[in-house]
Amino acid sequence: MKAVIPCGGMGTRFLPITKAVPKELLPIVDVPVLSHIIDECVQSGIHEVLIVISPQKQIIKDYFSYNQSLYDDLMRSGKTELAATVAAVCDNADISFVVQEKPIGSAHAVAITKPFVGDNPFVLALGDDLIVGSPPVTKQLLDAYDNVKSTVIGVQRHDGDDITKYGVADVACENGKLNLLKGIVEKPPLNALPSRLACYGRYVLHDIYTYIDKIQAGKDGEYQITDALMLQCKAAKAYSYEFDGKRYDMGDKFGSLQAAIELSLKRKDFGEELKRYIKELASRI
Repeated sequence: MKAVIPCGGMGTRFLPITKAVPKELLPIVDVPVLSHIIDECVQSGIHEVLIVISPQKQIIKDYFSYNQSLYDDLMRSGKTELAATVAAVCDNADISFVVQEKPIGSAHAVAITKPFVGDNPFVLALGDDLIVGSPPVTKQLLDAYDNVKSTVIGVQRHDGDDITKYGVADVACENGKLNLLKGIVEKPPLNALPSRLACYGRYVLHDIYTYIDKIQAGKDGEYQITDALMLQCKAAKAYSYEFDGKRYDMGDKFGSLQAAIELSLKRKDFGEELKRYIKELASRI
């Protein structure tokens, strides 16, 4: 199995920093969000990853390219642990790139990955969603795929009113974690929710190119992956899987801050120090 990670969005909600730094490289302390997502794939048994970038995001390719001179400088300085950390950025997975020359939608971004994927199922992981779970969410979806051999869309119960920001699963019948999908309703009003299962940026896609070929561009001229998934749902060939794990909205400033704090608390090098600081800070607020 291979994985595809689209990184074509402009990141306007994080301006001005995204003028120079792609949102996918914004760090959680010292590790970019994109690296966390690649690690999730690797921990799920996937070692071949294709990253879809725009022409303006060549810096992502630079980040995941091996820097021999930096490695040698660190080794000469006796900073062997840092040298190993730099090398691991490239050694963790077999990472390749394809450029989406024009921003004409998520379905187009997926369509140009076919030479990499072929006719095989693959994982699609969106960079706006950082999901921490054990086992990793991608592994959970792969296990669900093994049961149905059809497209599986990761969902999670969302009880807040802001569920209207997401695509919401319309399931044939809620019976356990894995359910046949009738469709996906994009940003439904609260009085017309098909369920409380929000679709969160992780998919195992099977035969998706067949349905991408059938969709039309929207009024904005873009081709959206949700439209292709809707056609697949109508053919009764897509399922939702309610995964376990904590999801962070990395396209949102507060969600990004939550991820930085909560993942930092788990760090062995300064997690306990941060915990003491937060407690002391809370006593002064």
